[in-house]
Amino acid sequence: MAYHSIAARPIAGALGAEIEGVDLSLPLDNRTWSEILDAFHRYGVIFFRRQNLTPEQHKAFSLRFGPHQRVPFVNPWDAHPEMIRVVKEAGDRGVRNFGGSWHSDLSYLPAPALGSALYAVEVPVHGGDTLWASMGAAYAALSDGMRRLLAGLAAVHSPTAAYGSRGRYVDQRLAGMAFDTSDQPDRETVHPVVIAHPATGRKCLFVNGGYTIRFAGQTEAESKPLLDYLNAHAVRPEFTCRFRWSSGTLAVWDNRCTQHFAINDYDGSRREMRRTTIAGAAPRPA
Repeated sequence: MAYHSIAARPIAGALGAEIEGVDLSLPLDNRTWSEILDAFHRYGVIFFRRQNLTPEQHKAFSLRFGPHQRVPFVNPWDAHPEMIRVVKEAGDRGVRNFGGSWHSDLSYLPAPALGSALYAVEVPVHGGDTLWASMGAAYAALSDGMRRLLAGLAAVHSPTAAYGSRGRYVDQRLAGMAFDTSDQPDRETVHPVVIAHPATGRKCLFVNGGYTIRFAGQTEAESKPLLDYLNAHAVRPEFTCRFRWSSGTLAVWDNRCTQHFAINDYDGSRREMRRTTIAGAAPRPA
């Protein structure tokens, strides 16, 4: 699609583009929306700088992609239950940050998130970048033999390592974040290892280091060598982009074909983000 209402400026070879020429606080006409959606599918993660969005405007834009999804285990923002606030205060030194490992949001659910929309309210002078990785590029770079090995395989996803009683988030009590573990942190869900993106048809890896614990029908020990290889392969530098935030930037990413990682390198500075999560459907095998 040739764009007429927007401009898309890629930020890396594998994925990611900054979108210019649109004010998201205003209603979008159909052509502008169709171009934004095309860019979303083409680049996997898109960024809108210099936006001045109220929570209501943020929510309204993310609804264009689909209904809001409640994030299990994370207490919502009281003022806007459709959103969560991701905050690290300047005094929160030496603590884990939220999102600080490679993962795909809510892959442990039968219907994982379609995507997420994250708005920067306050960011550090330096640090606090976010990385994304293309699971389509990662799959395309696999050998024919590895693709044959993965065809038909399924994997088990679980939130236990993050949100169980000894999980990396709950046990360490992230400052600025509140968690509720009544959502069955021991649940397990099975998804195909290789999925077909529902909009583009592109084949993508669908495993991640945050929530994938083993292959279906195998033990964790049996699964570990291949899972370790896939998790390392999926985030090779050439499959990634790195984004430097500025206040007033909105990022929207596609969880079906990307992973992301929030870098925790800004001790002594405050960072506040607001996130809506977009409901998705069960992944289908490629």
